[in-house]
Amino acid sequence: MKIFVTGASGWVGSAVVPELLAAGHQVLGLARSDASAEKLTAAGAQVHRGDLADLDSLRSGAKDADGVIHLAFHHDFDNFVDAGELDRNAIAALGETLAGSGRPLVVTSGTAGHAPGEILTEDRPASPQSPRTSESAALAFAERDVRVSIVRLAPTVHGNGDYGFIPVLIDVARAKGVSAFPGDGTNRWSAVHRDDAAILFRLAAESALTGTILHAVGEQAVTTRDIAESFGRHLGVPVISVAPEAAFDHFGWIGAFFGIDMPASSEITQQRFGWQPTNIGLLEDLEQGHYFAAEVSRR
Repeated sequence: MKIFVTGASGWVGSAVVPELLAAGHQVLGLARSDASAEKLTAAGAQVHRGDLADLDSLRSGAKDADGVIHLAFHHDFDNFVDAGELDRNAIAALGETLAGSGRPLVVTSGTAGHAPGEILTEDRPASPQSPRTSESAALAFAERDVRVSIVRLAPTVHGNGDYGFIPVLIDVARAKGVSAFPGDGTNRWSAVHRDDAAILFRLAAESALTGTILHAVGEQAVTTRDIAESFGRHLGVPVISVAPEAAFDHFGWIGAFFGIDMPASSEITQQRFGWQPTNIGLLEDLEQGHYFAAEVSRR
């Protein structure tokens, strides 16, 4: 297949692209900058210039493709409402272009926040209170002959080069001189290695049925205390508890996420697709040391 990929040069996309190419697919990657275009060309993908706000570029990219993987999302936590609207408009443009064709549209979502305190499973719909509405926007095209599927990413997609939540938390620990966890530290995050997640996006494009929700979750539950203790060992700083109500003051915006108990299962996904996460887990990845080589804060 020729697959149009948004977010093709991003953290997850830069693993999805070679995964698709290695499986014999062609990739047309959306690039909003010269640097992104050069990265895609070096990987062996074709380049399509544009961005999420340029709906015509999204339509033209999807028009001649055999399917679309939508990875791009503007992670602006200071203005998440506008980020969500940008995403909805992008999904609508892609879906309208694919309507009536039966072609696949794989849309990225996340496991965070849909069922706090419970183990989220693939058969549970997204929370209507979630500020990110990628799932409902995409699933609206399931009745319009688009083979829509949703890949929910764990909140931590880890690996060498990660610039997501974990590096931000490390930067906080480094700046504060302590590595903190919220409350008693028993709240849980799920996690997945980037390379395992990339395989699942390919499988979704190739074979997921309309309306399927897949969980890119390699580890169901890693406690925030275990994460903080790893930071403390590598940074040589004390490990402390911060009261949940003080999490925002200590961590900043990421405190709202770090304090949530959000385990998730991928059992159904593994059974349906034969997907087996094989890469190292989050804590073992932290032990490799690359997360602590330099300050990284990109969000």
